Amino acid sequence: MNSLPIDFFRLDNELTAVQIQLRDQVRAFVQQVVLPHINPYWEQAAFPWEIVRQLPTLPVMGGTLTAPGCAGLDPISMGLVRYELAKGDGSVGTFYGVQSGLVMGSIGLLGSAEQQARWLPALASLDKIGSFGLTEPERGSDAAHVLTTAVRQGNSYVLNGRKRWIGNAPIADLLIVWAKDENGRFGGFVVEDPRQTEGVHIETMTGKIAKRAVLNGDIRLENVRIPAANRLEKAHSFRDTAKVLAFTRYAVAWEAAGLAAACLEQALAYAKSREQFGQPIAGFQLIQEKLVEMTAEVTQMQLLCLRLGQLMASGELDESMVALAKYNNARKARRVASLAREVLGGNGILIENHIARHLTDAEAIYTYEGTNEINMLIVGRALTGLGAFV
Repeated sequence: MNSLPIDFFRLDNELTAVQIQLRDQVRAFVQQVVLPHINPYWEQAAFPWEIVRQLPTLPVMGGTLTAPGCAGLDPISMGLVRYELAKGDGSVGTFYGVQSGLVMGSIGLLGSAEQQARWLPALASLDKIGSFGLTEPERGSDAAHVLTTAVRQGNSYVLNGRKRWIGNAPIADLLIVWAKDENGRFGGFVVEDPRQTEGVHIETMTGKIAKRAVLNGDIRLENVRIPAANRLEKAHSFRDTAKVLAFTRYAVAWEAAGLAAACLEQALAYAKSREQFGQPIAGFQLIQEKLVEMTAEVTQMQLLCLRLGQLMASGELDESMVALAKYNNARKARRVASLAREVLGGNGILIENHIARHLTDAEAIYTYEGTNEINMLIVGRALTGLGAFV
């Protein structure tokens, strides 16, 4: 099944030569490294080291950050990276998002110069794997009110609490724990070598139907002592953490668009090659209706992402714009993946045709980086001036 990229409104014309070169480099990586190898990892819920270890061959680690070891990409280039990785596999894209966005983003945006120099180069090269511990068993959307504590004792902080759904945690060499200190201030606390640190207990979560090839951890922290110097210097409140979340939520809007584009391209290629009643099914009206609906959704997602990138580049992007993009694209990704599955009929549930992975991964995108309901309420607050979160 030979699928070709779909760019119905010629958005490539809006990209620079440098952006296209990077996009094509990541696209080739997906075609040559990700797609031929990912399915067994997904089916076995195993981490794809064979694939992930090759990510540093691309000039993408750290996204838009210009700190040591970081790629210093422009916002649209960063979006294109997430778009193309999502066309390959959601688990690989999520690993990249956690490592390069949440972890390196936290250190790059909120760490001191010394902290950046100490941790970012090793994270960029994947000599160290990072993890971002915000969500708790009792706190998902209400992450600003975490129950995990960090109490200062001399030159140390002592951490206690629980975290859940933490990407990369079972393989992490560096874990950022978001907690409140004894004064109620929100902060990021870096646990180095968490798997070897006394009081850190990490269990791999199992039974997932989405993002099966990325590892999520259930973490328990019991009197975990870390150096006081491991507190991120510029993280003082949840508003600081929200800067990182906005940075990564932007990328998730692109991810959703990439997932949807992959489904459309694969469904179109299948419809042209699959014959029933003596002709390709692409010639049937019902199939064309699905393909056109998918194209309309994907094109709208692409346009929105491009404009979002322009706004970020000009410094005009705000939280509500990112929330609207994530809300819109996550909904559309679900719909497009479902229609693609329908086009393939029974073959749509076989992972060899890739759409089955995308279909379930779309469910994860709908929920993470802020549930779609929370993103909708952020936009509602921006429109009305009234918060409706409780």
